[in-house]
Amino acid sequence: MSPPADLRSWIALLEREGELVRVSAEVDPHLEVTEITDRTVKAGGPALLFEKPQGSIHPLLINQFGTERRMCLAFGVERLDDVAAKLEDVLEMQPPQGLVDKVRGLKKLKSIADSLPQTARRGPSQEVVITGDEVDLGRLPIQTCWPGDAGAFITLPAVITKDPRTGTRNVGMYRMQVLDRATTAMHWQIHKDGRADYLATEGRIEVAAALGLDPVTTYTASAPLPKHIDELMLAGFLRGEPVQLVKGKTVDLEVPANAEIVLEGYIEKDELTAEGPFGDHTGFYTAAEPFPVFHVTAVTMRQDAIYPSIVVGKPPAEDAWLGKATERIFLPAVKMTVPEIVDYDLPVSGVFHNCCIVSIRKAFPGHAKKVMHAIWGLGMLSLTKSVVVVDEHVNVHDYEEVFFYVGANVDPGRDVLISEGPLDHLDHAPTHQFFGGKLGIDATAKGPDEGTRPWPEEIEMSDEIRALVDRRWKEYGIGADTGQNGARKRLRTLNLSRAMRKA
Repeated sequence: MSPPADLRSWIALLEREGELVRVSAEVDPHLEVTEITDRTVKAGGPALLFEKPQGSIHPLLINQFGTERRMCLAFGVERLDDVAAKLEDVLEMQPPQGLVDKVRGLKKLKSIADSLPQTARRGPSQEVVITGDEVDLGRLPIQTCWPGDAGAFITLPAVITKDPRTGTRNVGMYRMQVLDRATTAMHWQIHKDGRADYLATEGRIEVAAALGLDPVTTYTASAPLPKHIDELMLAGFLRGEPVQLVKGKTVDLEVPANAEIVLEGYIEKDELTAEGPFGDHTGFYTAAEPFPVFHVTAVTMRQDAIYPSIVVGKPPAEDAWLGKATERIFLPAVKMTVPEIVDYDLPVSGVFHNCCIVSIRKAFPGHAKKVMHAIWGLGMLSLTKSVVVVDEHVNVHDYEEVFFYVGANVDPGRDVLISEGPLDHLDHAPTHQFFGGKLGIDATAKGPDEGTRPWPEEIEMSDEIRALVDRRWKEYGIGADTGQNGARKRLRTLNLSRAMRKA
């Protein structure tokens, strides 16, 4: 199954799969939509299409990414790791050794070349064009999400800029606080590429914010890509077909041809305004800070455009599965840089930058600490506040299992590392914004070369008795699921543990 081509085909797919509910009652985007959505997300409920948002003729789509199944539907895969496998196949390209390898390599290179965005003469995103004094952001059902928010915020835009030095395109997801009919604040955080483009600008930088894209392109706007990699190229690669672009009406930028809505405009260097407070994905309000002002010169849209939104707040929220998609998709890239890593997990309750659990193939004393420092120097993972390292047989996604090894294997005087470094812009805990303490916990098994006493053997049943109980389980009358699930989980853990010790 191919990923959906645009938002409307995505909505149709969700309806066919029983993953979307149309809400025909009139609902207020001021707080009411948030409360409905928050309850729905936390119950694992469907995507919601509010057909009559109060004060607007445009339907409001929300919770499109709110479950693992919907994220998989968005990518056209069974598991998110299948997306990672596609990326891994390209990352692991080696110089071809023979004719077959050369043919395979050429196919991979063609797949990458075919992923580059294509420019069209016209597109549905410009069926309606509004400019000048006719621009009025109040016509859109933009949410005020939480009671303490400073106003209404656009929360799911793909914001497009170009590096003024190189012309390289950047697409990022940055919230936009509505200031009046034709201006917003632009929340370009200190570590983000959009801010880098802004800081490199002398005078004015042109900006476009695309709303209502196909789900893969929306996702890639949130992905933590290196600055030289085009998010729209990644979207094309993951979709299996290039993103179609059209020339902006009032800006010298290309914008997605199939978007529901595009806001075009500019930002003047050093024109700042107070942005926030805003109820953020950390579960707390971020305080007001000065951020650039975005002046809207045009609004283009489809006929009967649909407005997309997302609510963040105390986890779990809809953005949890956007974050989990990033965790899975970028595992191959992380492993290329730090090859001893087996797997990693960014807990939703840790809001993705507060904690990273990582399993490694431990090879030498202090290896866990080497990996901690590697993570603290790796792209946006460098903002991670705490890192927990476990052995390769430990399932990093099973938090009870991880905590067992943290409790069992850690001597706080030996295995806890306190460091310091950059922290997320939104982290309110450090004394100084952007910089503070970091915590590393080495929960791996220790050997004599790390100064420990003889390490005890883990408890496990013999293979013969496990096989006996497997054969006789039905005789016991306890229930098939109980025996199969318990045995499967324990067998996986213990066999991996045994294999690691033999290695």
